[in-house]
Amino acid sequence: MFGNVDIDPPADPWILFHEWYVLAEKHEPDDPGAMALATSCKDGMPSVRIILLRGYKNDQLVFFTNRLSQKGEELKENPRAAICLYWKSLDRQIRAEGPVSLLDDKESDTYFATRPRGSQIGAWASLQSRPLANRSVLEEQMRALERRYEGLPVPRPPHWGGYALKPLRIEFWQEREFRLHDRIVYDRGDMTKPWAIERLFP
Repeated sequence: MFGNVDIDPPADPWILFHEWYVLAEKHEPDDPGAMALATSCKDGMPSVRIILLRGYKNDQLVFFTNRLSQKGEELKENPRAAICLYWKSLDRQIRAEGPVSLLDDKESDTYFATRPRGSQIGAWASLQSRPLANRSVLEEQMRALERRYEGLPVPRPPHWGGYALKPLRIEFWQEREFRLHDRIVYDRGDMTKPWAIERLFP
């Protein structure tokens, strides 16, 4: 275990979130922003996948995706989600749940411009979550788009953009001996209420 010690939770969960995330950036051998995102359609059937956390600020967690994908369609039907960041190198994880809203076009444009050119073209080429007859279809679409935008900047597709999850509940978990793990939960019910803090049995 990563020298885990007793947690003295601050009043603001984002202080602890930042402390843990910075530590993960230093010690997690892969991408510290890799997180599970769980969504569900209006009938309640859940789905989950690994995506990348692209920022945390102003009480929100930011990620980007194709809004016509399965997760995009589910967030349109049911704009609530849950995430889990797990860092094996630290024996720690953070879970968060809450409503999700769209980022504005300016923020999405700004982030899209930082992506590798191949990823920008891929955002146009991939009909994410739709059936694909074979790999060559996707590869031909990539080549056609490379020709189309040769020597030009690649604009952001109108169906691709950012989301902000605004947690109403955040749980900090760290491994301890004999499976007597630490669980600290921040819960506020709605965005107008202050955070309530409690410990949970492991």
